[in-house]
Amino acid sequence: MNKKILMMGTSVLMLSAIGTTATYAQEETVTEEKIIVTGTRRTARSAADSPAPVDVITGDEFINQGATDMTDLLRLAVPSYNVNQQPISDAATLIRPANLRGLSPDETLVLVNGKRLHRAAVIAFLGGGISDGAQGPDVSTIPALAIKRLEVLRDGAASQYGSDAIAGVLHFILKDDAEGATFEARVGSNYDNGGDTYSVAGNVGLPLGDTGFFNITAEYSEQDPTDQSVQRDDAAALIAAGNTAVANAFQLFPTDVVQPWGQPRIDDDIKVFVNTAVQFSENGELYAFGNYAQRRTEGGFFFRNPTNRGGVFAGPLVDPITGAPDPNGVPSVRVGNLAGLDANACPAGIPLTAGGGLLPDPTVLGLVTADANCFSFVELFPGGFTPQFGGNLTDRSIAIGVRGDIQIGNGLSYDVSYRYGKNDANFFISNTINASLGPDTPTSFRPGGYTQEEDNINLDLAYGIPVAGFASDLNIAAGFEYRVESFTIRAGDPASTAIGPLSAPSLAFPNGQGFSSSSNGFGGFIASSAGTSRQSNTAFYLDAEADVTDSLIMQAAVRYENFDSFGGTTNFKIGGLYKLTDNFTVRSTFSTGFHAPTAGQANVTNVSTVFVGAVLADQGTIPLSSTAGQFMADFLVSQGQDRPTLGPENSDNFSAGVAFKIGPASITVDYFNIKVTDRIALSDSFNFVAALRTVAANNGVTVGANDSTSQLLNALDAAGVLSAGDFAGSEDLTSFGFFNNDFDTRTEGLDFIVNVPLDMGRGSTSITGAANYNQTKVIRTGNVSAGRLRQLEDNLPAWRGNITLNHEEDNWSGLLRANYYGSFFEDHLDSNLAFPIEGGAEVTFDAQLALKFMDGQYQIAVGANNILNNFPDKNPFANAIVGAKYPLTSPMGINGGFYYLRLTAKLP
Repeated sequence: MNKKILMMGTSVLMLSAIGTTATYAQEETVTEEKIIVTGTRRTARSAADSPAPVDVITGDEFINQGATDMTDLLRLAVPSYNVNQQPISDAATLIRPANLRGLSPDETLVLVNGKRLHRAAVIAFLGGGISDGAQGPDVSTIPALAIKRLEVLRDGAASQYGSDAIAGVLHFILKDDAEGATFEARVGSNYDNGGDTYSVAGNVGLPLGDTGFFNITAEYSEQDPTDQSVQRDDAAALIAAGNTAVANAFQLFPTDVVQPWGQPRIDDDIKVFVNTAVQFSENGELYAFGNYAQRRTEGGFFFRNPTNRGGVFAGPLVDPITGAPDPNGVPSVRVGNLAGLDANACPAGIPLTAGGGLLPDPTVLGLVTADANCFSFVELFPGGFTPQFGGNLTDRSIAIGVRGDIQIGNGLSYDVSYRYGKNDANFFISNTINASLGPDTPTSFRPGGYTQEEDNINLDLAYGIPVAGFASDLNIAAGFEYRVESFTIRAGDPASTAIGPLSAPSLAFPNGQGFSSSSNGFGGFIASSAGTSRQSNTAFYLDAEADVTDSLIMQAAVRYENFDSFGGTTNFKIGGLYKLTDNFTVRSTFSTGFHAPTAGQANVTNVSTVFVGAVLADQGTIPLSSTAGQFMADFLVSQGQDRPTLGPENSDNFSAGVAFKIGPASITVDYFNIKVTDRIALSDSFNFVAALRTVAANNGVTVGANDSTSQLLNALDAAGVLSAGDFAGSEDLTSFGFFNNDFDTRTEGLDFIVNVPLDMGRGSTSITGAANYNQTKVIRTGNVSAGRLRQLEDNLPAWRGNITLNHEEDNWSGLLRANYYGSFFEDHLDSNLAFPIEGGAEVTFDAQLALKFMDGQYQIAVGANNILNNFPDKNPFANAIVGAKYPLTSPMGINGGFYYLRLTAKLP
């Protein structure tokens, strides 16, 4: 058996020439080449000998940046990785969805120490088109100081690792030092408009007996919000008309606008990771790793205008003097009759006749205020209000296993493990109301929460078989995985779901008074939606790899996976690498893959406030399997459209590339082509009210021209067409969508990487260039709207890249980086092309200067990202719509320059 003993501090790990065991040793001990463990099940395989492209990013490269959040660090390190701030995007603001190679966040697999990272509980209902409905892992729970290295497999790998590995694999490998400590403190801020951040972190390695280690990393950070906004025209008009209360609409932080756009506030961001292992025999090791993380995130929502917000302020047309209903009258502010018995006990509305039609008539307002049975929300929020939404997020996991070699023949490598992961999101919303409760409404709510839990059991085996004529043993790997995932919805507090007296048909004349129920902005989850949904899957795989000759490496894998909810799927991969010369290599792979719907995507219920045209409306997400979901599916079929379904999506992934050297320069160029069929996504919103009206007309049921959703359901119930009780939770929805297999795409592009060491006559200097060209085309549109289609194809830039100059000399070092972000398209506010933005290409520059002192144990670094404080092109619709100064999905971000100071101490 060919094996090598590696010393790590005082611990010893063993690398076997076959199998997958103990692969997290320091690669420099083995060879000067970058040793990888991703995309291969052979030990001591270098990145240069992988049939698929694998990038290796060291932990030092991560911490040598200004950002602290892992999501932002990845954006700087990997050109094909895109993420933005996601302001006012419901739960997507709490856990930002990111895209690798232009695909959905849950089409990238994330591993930690070779084990699948569990998903986050948050589903991105407002994900900018590409990420709509995605439920991926939350990599921001990983502290940068815990990372030994990151391996980025830029290739499909579902046959090797299972569901989700379509765009590629992010593999975080944790530090395993048995001695030494690193401590770090940093502060930073945006050039203007807020964004102060600070963090402290530490990593400590300890020996565990004579043959083990215990490595722990902890980080604490906080982040202030930013404000990249202008005042909305409607708010400015209210102020000009004399409504001084508008200044109090937003409460989270001081600002001159009613609706700030920018990064949210993050408090008490705690991250802890532990990695440990100890040998129990010469050929065996017990290992464990896990984490705990928590943070509180809070931001703003859309401004509720006190003259026209439906279900709260907007009233019927009324007589300009009395406020009585008048179809030829003037707009009004809605008035609620708290007695609920006599339709004429209160004015129908307060006429908007003062302040040029923007202020309530003071006489009628005075009558409403003086009458205890009458109420209008301009009494509580005369200047309107902007809800503040956030979440308390908690993440934890534990993995434990044994790995080693059994002395059978050439040695059988094994790895048996169990991993448990749990992610909680508990939502809160304040500075808002449940309009149906009238003056009794609270202004803060707990609308419920989500929990994602996953249990994984894995068995991995590997054995080397000598093959005559081969340059190496044929490495045969086989394994088994059993995974159970559950998604839990927790009901909101009673007030967040209540159908109060100003809305309930049984309590008010004749079928409610037009006030919306539930907490405005993010409705609470009702009891009937609460509960836990589970799904499980079982997988078996077989993998083979060998050096057929000294120049040719071949690889093949096949995997069968069966889901109790969606059935089975078989996927395969073949790959090869050929060394034409010592300095020129060609490589290629072809694979099939899949991504199965999560338990959350199949069963989630949610209500978001979004723009429909230029008007705010509540848009729901319901399970396709629900009564309302099947009603809409039947309706679409009746209109000649395909019936929506929900099942796994499938992919074909082809890649081909070259790696070569020209003098001291190392260059790689890789082409990729990824076809994904039946992509899982949140559908476009369907007009529920229009569908109900059509069904009523087809069945001869008479309904009113202005009837609400609940009134239409009651009318159809009375006529025996449907049972309104089956639509519980959908009574207030005017539109909704659901998860389904909606469209097909093809994504193709190129990755370029160039590394050039330079001889400057002193110190060590290098230039690294990385670029990504990426283009997605929708090849089957399904029910995708025109705006969504443009977002899918053009929201991410076709070109992204950077060039980095590093220099290190004596006790100081410097970094200078230029970043290029290509042009992009934004369907602003998902308006279906009502507000299209064509964003231009941008270039930013980053710089850092660092100095070591006290024998190199301490380092102080100052730097800036986007040092010239560049911004994207301005939003042409900023004032007229919602006040966002810049396109919200700009790939370079919207916060401008960021400067920082970092102090690092490395102790033996």
